[in-house]
Amino acid sequence: MIRLRRVSFSRGGRMLVENADVSIAPGERIALIGPNGCGKSTLLGALVGEVSLDSGDIDAPAMRVVRLEQHVPGGDTPAWRFVEAADETLQAARRQLLAAQAADDGMALAHAHEALEMAGDAGAHARVKELLAGLGFSELAAEQPVDSLSGGWRMRLNLARALFVPSDLLLLDEPTNHLDLDAIVWFERWLTRYPGTVIAVSHDRDFLDRIAQATLSFENKSLIRYAGGYSACELQRAQRQAQQQRQQADQQARVAHLSAFIDRFRAQATKARQVQSRIKALEKLAEIAPIRMERGATFTLPDPGDSPDPLILARDLDCGYETATILRKVSLTIERGARIGLLGRNGAGKSTLVRTLVGALPALAGECRPARSLRIGYFAQHGVDDLRDDDSPLSFFQRESPQSRESALRDELGRFGFSGEDATRPIGPMSGGEKARLVLASIVRTRPHLLVLDEPTNHLDAATRDALTDALADFAGALLLVSHDRYLLRSSVDRFLLVHDGRADEFDGDLDDYLAWLQKGAAAERAGASAAAALADPDSGPRVDRKEERRLAAQRRQQMHEQLRPLERQLSAAEQRLQSIDGRLRAIEQELSDPQVYRDAQRPVALGRERAALTQEKETLELQWLEWADQREQLQRESA
Repeated sequence: MIRLRRVSFSRGGRMLVENADVSIAPGERIALIGPNGCGKSTLLGALVGEVSLDSGDIDAPAMRVVRLEQHVPGGDTPAWRFVEAADETLQAARRQLLAAQAADDGMALAHAHEALEMAGDAGAHARVKELLAGLGFSELAAEQPVDSLSGGWRMRLNLARALFVPSDLLLLDEPTNHLDLDAIVWFERWLTRYPGTVIAVSHDRDFLDRIAQATLSFENKSLIRYAGGYSACELQRAQRQAQQQRQQADQQARVAHLSAFIDRFRAQATKARQVQSRIKALEKLAEIAPIRMERGATFTLPDPGDSPDPLILARDLDCGYETATILRKVSLTIERGARIGLLGRNGAGKSTLVRTLVGALPALAGECRPARSLRIGYFAQHGVDDLRDDDSPLSFFQRESPQSRESALRDELGRFGFSGEDATRPIGPMSGGEKARLVLASIVRTRPHLLVLDEPTNHLDAATRDALTDALADFAGALLLVSHDRYLLRSSVDRFLLVHDGRADEFDGDLDDYLAWLQKGAAAERAGASAAAALADPDSGPRVDRKEERRLAAQRRQQMHEQLRPLERQLSAAEQRLQSIDGRLRAIEQELSDPQVYRDAQRPVALGRERAALTQEKETLELQWLEWADQREQLQRESA
């Protein structure tokens, strides 16, 4: 169990969290959410001892903690060996063996082989290959030196290293930023099988919905725990907001009533005792503030007005570079109002196709004909890198539109969250999300007929992603979207183009069909690998009786259900009791806030005792619930 006890921490003189109390059970998968700059990465740093707390403490048992590295690695080591080198225990055991062999010491050799076995040396290379394949590396790429890979692929190596090292607690800060959809789906499955505790920072709501069992949300310098992933948290937070707003309204009515009595009878000596009683009651009422739902900038995408049709016509188009053709014979028509999403693995050619369609790359063969009056707004995957650090948002816009009035430019910037002093501060120190918003703002001011977005959400926090999704849903122009954000894709496009095996073809289905297609392809690859291994070594393993295998699987499922049934009943009973306790505690608090209750000297004492007993019962029951939930998940993992 990891416990945060009255934890407070700040950064740059700004308090981020005050007096937070949180418990995390062994094996739980926790989502950590909140706006950029709220303290998520700082909390991860505190958990590994890299950041000092202002007050409070973190109580955790001895455990192996692995944190996803954020720096871009380098070196001439082959990619697979770079991943394997992350396990210091394994490397130490191998060095121990070399030393024992050099010394020709039989006892030392025996100890070295034992250390290697304990470190998992026998299966290490196979695990590395499985991790790299799952994260999208081909066998050829796995052999390449780290320096020869692009930045995104090197960041995938950091993730592979984090997953390779044995751990009890895995701290993941934006692990999906450099993954394509295929790799994200594989990664989700890996995490659900991981037996340790996971704390993940991510702005990908679909990813969090699939992996998180609970969510810690940064709200008003507090850490609030919710059950479930991002969507479940949103629902519970909205319900909590509505409840707190009702409580606030009730309290304001109570304050008004007490204040009116005090003002009316303050000067009357005969009412002095009653007035003092109400003044004390008013002082005891702690102000209930409404929950502020975090929200990014509210984007407004302008109406493009009349647009040509079709916008772009491509026939037998070859895309790529002088040294390599990536896609061949692409035929595509983008009509007025079309909303197209591009699907495919990283490296399949999605960005190459997009750059060819918008004219950033010349066509190698075939025809790519845009409409004569077409206005395209193109957000490149690495477009934020072209911004000048010494610019401000306002000077950036003034250089783009020297004839425009400053007030008009400030209005445009304000719609994307750059109002007041934010419009004149330097771009260099800005976060990646702020820079992405600025690039989007500069693109849409041309009122594009066709908006082409290549991974626009990589640097955006969840609230800003939601704002972009809402804006795209209302956009009247055409959209061509490349993204690994499933929520954005589902909400923004109505047809898909699959870039795969050197082609770009219409995909007949929705996003769920694509995910099923990916899983089917992965299963076929595994089956092919098994068949190839069997052909290479027919006697490598016993033949399997499929009928007997199905019978044993059914037997295991039945046993699991029998073991789960009493746990499910206990969990259900605990949840009902916790709801009952919460209801009674609210009733007690409401009664204690009523001055009338203090006329009976014994009644507040009795209520206080009942509240203390219920609070203690609630804490005990919550811990028991976590243990039962852990047992249930363990059973489910064992039967998987």
